[in-house]
Formats: sequence, structure tokens, C-alpha cells
Amino acid sequence: MHVPDGFIDAPTSAVTGVIAAGALAVSLRGARRELDEKTAPLAGLVAAFIFAVQMLNFPVAAGTSGHLLGGALAAILVGPYTGVLCVSVVLLMQGVLFADGGLTALGVNITDMALVTTVVSYAVFRGLLAVLPRGRRSVTVASFVAALVSVPAAACAFTLIYAVGGTTDVSIGKVATAMIGVHVLIGVGEAVITALTVGAVIAVRPDLVHGARGLRQRLRLRVDGELVDAPAVPVSPAAAPASRRKVWVTGLVASLVLAGFVSFYASASPDGLEKVAHDKGIDTRAKEHASAGSPLADYGVKDVSDARLSGGLAGVIGVGVTVVAGSAVFWAVRRRRDTDVPPVSHGL
Repeated sequence: MHVPDGFIDAPTSAVTGVIAAGALAVSLRGARRELDEKTAPLAGLVAAFIFAVQMLNFPVAAGTSGHLLGGALAAILVGPYTGVLCVSVVLLMQGVLFADGGLTALGVNITDMALVTTVVSYAVFRGLLAVLPRGRRSVTVASFVAALVSVPAAACAFTLIYAVGGTTDVSIGKVATAMIGVHVLIGVGEAVITALTVGAVIAVRPDLVHGARGLRQRLRLRVDGELVDAPAVPVSPAAAPASRRKVWVTGLVASLVLAGFVSFYASASPDGLEKVAHDKGIDTRAKEHASAGSPLADYGVKDVSDARLSGGLAGVIGVGVTVVAGSAVFWAVRRRRDTDVPPVSHGL
């Protein structure tokens, strides 16, 4: 759903740029309350993981592919404010280094792919947790539904933006039907990826999942035919940091493998927006990307002729740059929290 330059007129792009800037300002302030010594390193990793998984287009239907947007995943893992920042860092890296998503359309993309997906998914997630039984399974189920809803919500948002500032004379009804239809299918893939990832982290370190904070599942033992809570086992103070490092290293390695190797086998079919834009004639107004001459444009390394090596190197570089840039942002926000914002507790 990366919108290129030329799809949306200049005034509308400027307005969405202001909205995006305001959302980022609010998110920077809100992230101070979400980030702590455990989640600050995780947030940079989440941004890198989203970058990696977005390279893995999966087929959906009728010669169309889709990829993770990541708003729901980021919001549930590290919080909604930090989630907006995670996806925005990814979009900035993609636009500047990889010529993916127009630079004049950066405000459109942040508003649509970072803000809308995060706000909608986290609202759905919290609403479901309020009515579901308290437990890890409920967090995973809520993650699935929240991610599923977030993708067609972003498609609706793009349709509204295009209705206001689209540069071609195309029936908005046709655009809406095509966009929402294909992105409902893509939302299923988003939901599966999100639920599997959240479930995997919860299984290892539930305390690292923002959406599961306050969740406590004590081991239960059957004694004389009745289930009773097992005694709490004290955790060594040195064990928690080591466990966090293990999660971080495992996540980084997984991101590098996905971007550097698995991405070669991703679907080559156009994604949802590309397909709709081609079928409806919207892409006739697309402009050449300002970063088209980047040595990493189109997710390949310039002057490396082997396609597999070129794409793999580009993916590895992208993950590395994103984790460094994201970590720098989140550590800076974390340091501001230490001086400006008192810690707050979170619960389900």
C-alpha cells in the first residue's frame, strides 16, 4: 500500500503531511510513557522485523500479492504510540533508500500505513481484551482480529484520501470496491503473521508484550483432585536481561534471514494498491521516484548482477539500517522519559 508520487495532488499531500507530523509529535510524547529498559531495545527490533517481513509478498488472488503493514503488530508488542514511530521509521527508510513509497507522498503513507493501522488495530485489540477471558490465548486471538481489521481500514483511508486529492478521474466507488476487496484478503495474511509473532513472544517473555502487561498466568497443579496455584518461583535478577538479549538476538537473526534469504522467494505479483492502480488507470499519473538513483533502489544493490545476491544484500542492509535508526530514536525517547516523565504502570 505504499503510495508513489503523483497519485495524490500537492495540496492533499501537504495536508496529510501536517497530519503525519502531528501524529509523530504526539507519538514521541506518548512513547516516553511506553518505553522502558525492556521495551526500548525491542522497539528498534520491531521496526527491523517489520521491514524484513514487508519484503515477503505473499500471493492472495487474481495475480495480486500482499505484505505485512505492521501497525497492529507494532502496537501490540511495544504500544500504540511507539508503534506509530516503528512503522514511520520503516516507511522513511523505504522511501529514502529503496525508492519504495513516494517522498512527496510520505505524509500520505505515514497517515495511512502507520497512523490508521495502529489506531484502529489497537482500539479493536483493547475492546476485545475487555470482553474475552484473561489469558494468553485471548491476547493472541485479539491480535489476529485487530490485524485483520487494520488492513481494510487502511484501504478505506486511502480511498478517502484519493477521493479528496486523486489525480485521475476514476470512479471512487470502483476504487473503494477494488481496494477494500483485495485488502480484506491481504488482511488475513496480516492477521496470521501478527498472531504467530505475538504468540511466539508471549510464549517466551509475556512481560515484553505491551498488550499483555498485567497478564499473569500462574502454573496450576492438581492436588487431591483440585487445581491450585503452584508456588511462585523467584527469578534471578541477572536472568531477565540475559533472556531479553536472547529474544533480541533471535529476532534480529530471524529478520536478517527473512530479508536476506527468504525474500528471494516472495511473490513477484503486484501488491494490492499496484494492482488496483494498474486496473483502474490510476498509475498513469505516477511520477519517477526522487530516490530512483539510490544504490539500493527497488531492493537491489547497484552493480551486483546476481539477482539473489543483490536482493539479499539489500535486505540485510535494510534490516541493519532500520534497527540502528529505530534503536537510536527509541533510546533517545527513553532518555527523555528518564528526565521528563515519571514511570506509569500498564495493565489489561
